[in-house]
Amino acid sequence: MNQSLNRRALLSAGLLAGVGAQASPSHATTAPEPPFDPADWASVRAQFVLPRDTADLAAFVLARHPAPVRKAIRAHRDRLDADPHYYPEPDPDLAARTAAARLLGGRPEDVALTDSTTMGLGVLYGGLRLRPGQEVLTTEHDFLATHEALRLRTERDGATARRIRLYDDPATASVEQITARLRRALRPRTRVVAVTWVHSSTGVRLPIREMASVVAEANRGRAEADRALLCVDAVHGFGAVAAGVGELGCDFLATGTHKWLFGPRGTGILWGRRWDAVVPLITSFGQVSFDHFFFGSSEHPIDGAYHTPGGYKAFEHRWALDRAFSFIGAIGMDRVHARIQALAARLKSGLAELRHVRLATPASPALSAGLVCLSIDGMQPIEAVGRLRLEHRIIASTTPYRESLLRFGTTILNTPEEVDKAIRAVAALA
Repeated sequence: MNQSLNRRALLSAGLLAGVGAQASPSHATTAPEPPFDPADWASVRAQFVLPRDTADLAAFVLARHPAPVRKAIRAHRDRLDADPHYYPEPDPDLAARTAAARLLGGRPEDVALTDSTTMGLGVLYGGLRLRPGQEVLTTEHDFLATHEALRLRTERDGATARRIRLYDDPATASVEQITARLRRALRPRTRVVAVTWVHSSTGVRLPIREMASVVAEANRGRAEADRALLCVDAVHGFGAVAAGVGELGCDFLATGTHKWLFGPRGTGILWGRRWDAVVPLITSFGQVSFDHFFFGSSEHPIDGAYHTPGGYKAFEHRWALDRAFSFIGAIGMDRVHARIQALAARLKSGLAELRHVRLATPASPALSAGLVCLSIDGMQPIEAVGRLRLEHRIIASTTPYRESLLRFGTTILNTPEEVDKAIRAVAALA
């Protein structure tokens, strides 16, 4: 479906899909924090303010905060209102980077804090050092945040960005097809490979580990400054798939933390293995920046803190970020991954039996995550979203692309019963 890709379209892709699904006033955020048993999925759900009698299968767009995160935000906000000079101890930024590194498998110094995936990608693709003649290789499947960051880079300094297709039919995509196309596309002057872990347009999860091996093959014999760097938009994989940077083998990873991780809204991270390959775009408030400001030079190492954009933030949200990591960590990333995959598999299996439905997302759990994208014969996705909400109390979304699809997302907030309800609702749209 062709649609105007503006703010309204982005909102209709998820946020406006939930209009009318607000929680009852009785679910006040000042209610006592419920007991939390991370081994009990009902207890996990109880940590969130959920709409009554409505199944939210678009909860990944701008996520709800679980009780521990809400509590931390309130505490920091109240302290800041009482004393704007308040700063918690120990260092909350370090706590957030440490928590992120614990989940990613890297080091705290490898992590920069951002406000979103879009900011992280802008900092990364705008700041990567490119020599004359070097290029960025990306794909036709990436979202606006990647395509526009690269377009703006080419307008600014004439850098070259080239796009390829990794698959033609997402439902039948394979590891062999994806890696073969990447291998053919790599050139000696390719310096950056910009990809997305889970495509928000189709639900395809790229085999990043295998793609990293292809990039490593191409890098053999190259000088350090000529190595291709594998950069990943991880927003729909981070918090949904149990894989860290060690397993992925990428060089940079950008993600928001307010989606599948259910972190504070307006927070994100950018992890890097090679920070010397990037020039900061936004001044940091870290020690290296102040050393240059005071003394004209610095002996401190260039790391993620130096690439964390400075300025004053919604600190009550950033300072609560470590609570989100702790919440997911208590449940266990392996259990989160298994739960999301099981629910997605159940949803895909049920939808595949409907004659008027065309699934775009691969059936294979190795090539998909929590997103399930589909089309319905004779019906525009935005119409399906409205009917599902009004007639069946199911919250879905549309994919914000030129060719739009109906999109569901199974998260740890959902139950098998809600998945079955969604299947029955789609069946009724025939």
